[in-house]
Amino acid sequence: MDDRPLESRLAVLRPEIRALSAYHVPDASGFVKLDAMENPYLLPPGLREALGRRLAEVALNRYPVPTYQALKASIRERLGVPAGSDLILGNGSDELITMLSVATATPGAAVLAPAPSFVMYDLSARLAGSRFVPVPLGPDFLLDRQAMLAAISAQRPAIVYLPYPNNPTGDCFDDADIEAILAAAPGLVVIDEAYQPFAIDSWMPRLAEFPHLLVMRTVSKMGLAGIRLGYLAGAPAWIAELDKVRPPYNVSVLTEAAALFALEHIDVLDAQAARLREDRASLARSLAGLPGVTVYPSRANFVLIRVAEGPTVMQRLRERRVLVKDVGRMHPLLTDCLRLTVGTPQENETLLDALAASLS
Repeated sequence: MDDRPLESRLAVLRPEIRALSAYHVPDASGFVKLDAMENPYLLPPGLREALGRRLAEVALNRYPVPTYQALKASIRERLGVPAGSDLILGNGSDELITMLSVATATPGAAVLAPAPSFVMYDLSARLAGSRFVPVPLGPDFLLDRQAMLAAISAQRPAIVYLPYPNNPTGDCFDDADIEAILAAAPGLVVIDEAYQPFAIDSWMPRLAEFPHLLVMRTVSKMGLAGIRLGYLAGAPAWIAELDKVRPPYNVSVLTEAAALFALEHIDVLDAQAARLREDRASLARSLAGLPGVTVYPSRANFVLIRVAEGPTVMQRLRERRVLVKDVGRMHPLLTDCLRLTVGTPQENETLLDALAASLS
């Protein structure tokens, strides 16, 4: 019997993996959950019943059709993917980022993104063996064009990620700055439009102008977070190469059926997004009226604020059964910042009351 201690066996793991912490999602039972940028609205009861009947007919004993042609066609038609562009699907945008990282991780390859931004750009690049190069944002979380261009010139990155809008800061970067980055980038530029239903503006219609541009989206924020579906659009030559690293059958038959059904009723999801845009504006105005609260512009379904002693305020909110995201630990520029998801009107009122009490 081999009686070597487990610790010695764990040495087969890469040191950088052992140094990481697993992604933690707090238990939200009994809380007003405003920490994960979810759409708070369900489908109407009649549609939920119809969806249940549709899912009951899915052949769970069979693998998915690996090309997902029907789902891709529906996404093209209903979500504005231009003619001449191809699509690849993923288990959320996280898997698409992993595919991009794996496909471009040549020795010494760099991945570049503004900072702070979505943590998976960094994590996925490092797990694939690439170097992640963060470029700090400027004042008021604006893109620092000169710093980005200097980093592109020095690092020659395989990928530049540009979230549009940015998570966790909430605003869209200036189009002229993005055009300058597209002109300078030697590799791929991936514009991440996870929050497009709330921003309205999109780079999707401009894909044909830039052969090295990919636009990435997810259906999570529009009300389908539970089905885990992302899509990446761009020139067919890029998509064909990325498809080589896509796991087979990576989108389940239940996800495919649910997505097809939801896209048939996209008007319902669009109406929910419109409501959330209106409530975002109302919530931001109310937040700005609280003493000591700085509110940053948002075109996503969340609002970023800065308060004195942010971690303490978040803990007081938690004690009042309201969950928000303390993003101050993500980056020095975010010190004392909290990210607040836009909820239902009742949830927003609960948040405002709890925040006012927590600030006092």
